[in-house]
Amino acid sequence: MARVEIYTTLLCPYCNRAKALLRAKNIDFTEVDVGRDGTLRHTMTARAGGRRTVPQIFIGGLHIGGCDELLALEAQGQLDALLAA
Repeated sequence: MARVEIYTTLLCPYCNRAKALLRAKNIDFTEVDVGRDGTLRHTMTARAGGRRTVPQIFIGGLHIGGCDELLALEAQGQLDALLAA
């Protein structure tokens, strides 16, 4: 199973929705809260090609984007294959 990392903030509804999907699929993930740490947010922004919004999600080191992109992968039936890679 590919490693899943998700950069979040505490009260972000999109973060919660993305995490809910991952939990519903029984996918383990590493959550990094960038809400109070500018260094972590800078790291997230650099890894995400300049994107500053949360969540930013990485699967197997590949940046897939945010909640909308995660949900689109699931709707298109591509998320499971990406997770299995």
